[in-house]
Amino acid sequence: MLNANNKALEAMARLEQARRATEPFGMPFIRANATDVSVNVAQIIRALDTLAPGKYTSLWKRLREIQRQLEGALAAPSLPEAHALVLPVTAIHGGLAGQVGSKMANLGEVASRLGIAIPAGFVVTAQGYARFMAHNDLQAEIDRLLQASGAGLEGTLELSTSIQQRIVQGEVPADLADAISSAYGELERLHGAGVRVSVRSSALGEDAAGVSFAGQYRSVLNVSGEHLLEVYRKVVASKYNLHAMLYRLARGIRDEEVAMCVGCCVMIEAHAGGVSYSQGPAGDDRAVVVASVFGLPQAVVDGGAPCDTFRLTRSEHPTLLETRVAPKREQLACFPEEGIQRVPLPAELASVPSLHESQAVAVASLALRLERHYGGPQDIEWAIDERGRLYLLQCRPLHRAAATERAISIAEAPLVAGGVTASPGAAAGPVFVAQRNADLLRFPAGAVLVAAQAAPIWGALVGRAAAVVTEQGSVTSHLASVAREFGVPALFGVHDAATRLAPGTLVTVDASGPGIYAGRVEALLAAHRVIPPALAGTPVHRVLEHVLSIVSPLNLLDPDGPDFRPSQCRTLHDITRFAHETSVREMFSFARDQSPSERSSKQLVVDVPMQLWLLDLDDGLRAPATGRYVHIEDVASVPMLALWEGMHAVPWEGPPPVDTRGFMSVMFQATANPALEPATRSDYADKNYFMVARNFCSLQSRFGFHFSTVEALVGERASENYASFSFKGGAADLRRRLQRIALVADILREHGFAVEIVEDALRARLEGLEAGAMCEKLGILGFLIVHTRQLDMVMANEASTADCREKLRTGIGALGSSRPAGASGSSQG
Repeated sequence: MLNANNKALEAMARLEQARRATEPFGMPFIRANATDVSVNVAQIIRALDTLAPGKYTSLWKRLREIQRQLEGALAAPSLPEAHALVLPVTAIHGGLAGQVGSKMANLGEVASRLGIAIPAGFVVTAQGYARFMAHNDLQAEIDRLLQASGAGLEGTLELSTSIQQRIVQGEVPADLADAISSAYGELERLHGAGVRVSVRSSALGEDAAGVSFAGQYRSVLNVSGEHLLEVYRKVVASKYNLHAMLYRLARGIRDEEVAMCVGCCVMIEAHAGGVSYSQGPAGDDRAVVVASVFGLPQAVVDGGAPCDTFRLTRSEHPTLLETRVAPKREQLACFPEEGIQRVPLPAELASVPSLHESQAVAVASLALRLERHYGGPQDIEWAIDERGRLYLLQCRPLHRAAATERAISIAEAPLVAGGVTASPGAAAGPVFVAQRNADLLRFPAGAVLVAAQAAPIWGALVGRAAAVVTEQGSVTSHLASVAREFGVPALFGVHDAATRLAPGTLVTVDASGPGIYAGRVEALLAAHRVIPPALAGTPVHRVLEHVLSIVSPLNLLDPDGPDFRPSQCRTLHDITRFAHETSVREMFSFARDQSPSERSSKQLVVDVPMQLWLLDLDDGLRAPATGRYVHIEDVASVPMLALWEGMHAVPWEGPPPVDTRGFMSVMFQATANPALEPATRSDYADKNYFMVARNFCSLQSRFGFHFSTVEALVGERASENYASFSFKGGAADLRRRLQRIALVADILREHGFAVEIVEDALRARLEGLEAGAMCEKLGILGFLIVHTRQLDMVMANEASTADCREKLRTGIGALGSSRPAGASGSSQG
């Protein structure tokens, strides 16, 4: 029962830690830990029923009710009602975003309400996606793979590949295939036989405010009707490409909430295309920005080619403020048959603006019109065909970075100067030059990502990068959008960055400057502090909060109160509290109607100010005890005597002198946190329990506000010997408790223990030592149990922590060389 209790509390601690963490986590993490708590609570009830058969069976009813609540909290959300598998763009408006995704809903909205030209087309809806997944029984298999997946990027990559293969190999059901074929046939009727289409993702949540998913899913251009179903499956599969999965994880988005709708629109063979922002991407830039290339706009959004940049006023009739013409060598164009290709640009066009002034004004006017309609800055993708007609291909809310801080004067010269600010701010880290897809697995968190191109695939690393530097790319690329979304400084257009910045070199990237400096430049870092996006409020975080409300609150505070009974257990933590307290009563209370037996618990008579109780499991005493009391001289348990040696060898000096802040911290915690167990009234609150055998000992100990357990086996076979130690609690604030835990962990590691810390809970283990050496280690544990009492109250600063560390080391050194009788560890039974 105690093992299950510890495992349940550890899983609760992991969930609590995630609530405050800045590292991303997903639904598999929440499910795994919630399940871990639930399973171990069931084990606790089963063990309690063994200790007291039939007395507490009503706990099972409460557990089942709480488990039903957990199942509801963890259940996949239902998709919006939709009856059509496919809808034409002409039937779509903004209110259908839950059925067709925001990307296609926005297109249908502006076409029907504003009369803006968009390509003709249709959407395979969320209902169509659900039909495809159900027909191939994919969702259950994907859920299983996600839950069973290993940690780390490598495990995610394997998972991504496996899931995508399953989807691509799936069969499009006949009714969905017929609906897609019929919708494509209508396009052929209106635009000619064999019309080519672009096939684009329009997932639920994509292009929404704050979570653009820019460049994370797949789009395939110039697709024939013959390959439409095959490409549909590939776009659906891109929901599980590596960078999309990592993006969802970093943004706290549930996999189950993302239905992959797919838009199919007539292909616009563009003379020019690009992206426009209705306001500049930085908070102090109010001009309209237009980025343009000859040919298809994909070259702009993918960051793979230099583009012309136009800046215009935000007036009713925009006027040109600035034109920057980039040297252009090639363009993206449609193959006559199918697909797209890069083709050389005629030499005479290399230095010619890709837009006439009137065309730049028309694009800017379109962006401003959409901003007025949606009530906020917009990021639009557009194309101008060979006849000069302007088409809107996509629009979404623009994520703008905060206003650029004032310039900081730096005396030293930068390693690299120049570049374009794609996302403002400054950050430092070692250089990592990314060149191929395999680098996704090698990229270390906190490094500066350096790449030749601002390719969307590097978006998978933005959430882990300190800063991003590329040789090519514009502020309107997908990678720039993702960097601004994550608040990561990004500097694009840095000539030869991948060769001028040596891998592993520590640099400071000043994207606002712009420039790159050697080492850490603290003045820049302080002035341009990067604030990562908060996880609180994201869909996954909301699920975590719901789960914690079912798992963690402790409502049963008074073991002697009238409400301390199974029917009042409202959370899993309540059940663990009730079962733990009740099991202690069952095991250690004396029989009322008969004299104490040899097997009942005995009070240990010792000259220390604490209550110690002992239960002899098997030859833990030198002779059977028939009375209520035993003395330490009666004890034969080898590990218990070793523990006791450490507990009493160096007298405890009493509570340490507490500074005012430490005292106030304790007072605040004691009043704000009624779940601090020693503050509750209980006959057992100050008792410490030994369960012993000749070579075994289990100690459950409460000292003040902290709780510790030791379990040890010490015998002749060194390979079987072990000692495990857990430690949790304290009355001071979390910072001081964490400092104490870190101090205890350091000392244990110095003595060979393997240590794991979760929040303010510590677990340590040592095994495989000879009996004498194991007894020495148990003496150290006994010393720490007593002498770490209330230390958290004085953990005010590094000096006080260092003083505590020295005192503990001195005390451990003074334990002495004498070992308890029997330390050589004969094994009996």
